[in-house]
Amino acid sequence: MITAEDIIQINTTKEFQKMALKTFRFQYDHNSVYRQFCDLLHRDPSQVKAISDIPFLPIEFFKSRTVLSSTAAVQTTFSSSGTTGIVTSRHHITDLSYYELSFRKAFSHFYGNIEDYVILALLPSYLEREGSSLIYMVNDLIEQSNHPDSGFYLHNYAELTQKILQLEREGQNTLLIGVTYALLDLIELQTFELKHTVVMETGGMKGKRKEMIREELHDLLCAGFGVQEIHSEYGMTELLSQAYSLGHGVFECPPWMDVLIRDTEDALTYLPDGKAGGINVIDLSNYYSCSFIATQDLGKKQPNHSFEVLGRFDHSDIRGCNLMVV
Repeated sequence: MITAEDIIQINTTKEFQKMALKTFRFQYDHNSVYRQFCDLLHRDPSQVKAISDIPFLPIEFFKSRTVLSSTAAVQTTFSSSGTTGIVTSRHHITDLSYYELSFRKAFSHFYGNIEDYVILALLPSYLEREGSSLIYMVNDLIEQSNHPDSGFYLHNYAELTQKILQLEREGQNTLLIGVTYALLDLIELQTFELKHTVVMETGGMKGKRKEMIREELHDLLCAGFGVQEIHSEYGMTELLSQAYSLGHGVFECPPWMDVLIRDTEDALTYLPDGKAGGINVIDLSNYYSCSFIATQDLGKKQPNHSFEVLGRFDHSDIRGCNLMVV
C-alpha cells in the first residue's frame, strides 16, 4: 500500500515514475472497472514498463460506474455540477486524508504558509449545492488559515468589497478565490487597485455568462482588480490534486501529479511538447479510485512540464475511446 504521506513526499521524476507504476499495478488488481477497461485494451500488466504504457480511463466512467480501488466504507462522495437531466460525475472517497494532504501540501508548494493569508471565497454556484470537492478544499484552507477574516461569500458583494478594501489598507496578504462569473459580477460593481491580494479564478461561467477565451477574461479581471496577473486552479471532481497557474494561463503540477497529451485521433498515442491534444492526468492521490484519467480537456505541454488548457472536447470530437461504454 502507498500512503498519503508517501505520495506528498515525492520529490523527483524517478520517484514519481516508480510510484505511478506501483499504483497502476495496485489499481489493476483492486479496481474491477479499471481492470476490465485495461483487459479490453489487451494491456497485460506484466508488459507495462513505463508510464506511457499505462491505460488512461476515460473520465466519463465516473458518471456511469463506481470507480473504486478499495472495499473500505465510503467516507464521502464528491459530485460534479450539472444542469437538470445531465448525469453528473461521482467520486467516492474511502480515505479523505489523501485529499486533505494533497491540497494542503500543494497550497504550501505554490503559495507558502497558509497562515500568512486571509482566504476569501466567492463561490456561489458551488455553495448552493451538495457534494462539491472545491467547497470541501476551500473550507479546510479557511480553517487552516486560522484568521478571523477568512470566510465564504455568496451574493453579498458589498460586504466582500468592504472586506477586501479593509485588508488592503492593513497590508494583509489575501487570496480571493472565485468562480469566474462571480468575479466579473464583483468588478462590475467595484473596481480595485490591489497590492496585497492574489485573485484566483476557478473557471466556468456556470451558464450565467457567455464563455470567453482566457486572454479576454484575464484582461478584464486584471483591469477590474488592478493586478498584473490572474491565478487559476485546475481541478475537477474526479481528481484529488490540483494544478495551479500563477499567471498567463500556464499551469504547474505538484510533484505527485503530471499530464500527458494524447492524440485526438488516436487516444493511445501521445504527442510531443508544444502539440495540442487531449489532456491525460496522472494523480497519485487518487490511489483508492483511479490515478490515470483521460479528461475531456484540450491542452498542450511545455518542455518544463508545465501545461496550458486550450478548451474542451465537444462530444463529437472524442475519438479513439469506443470502450467508454464498457
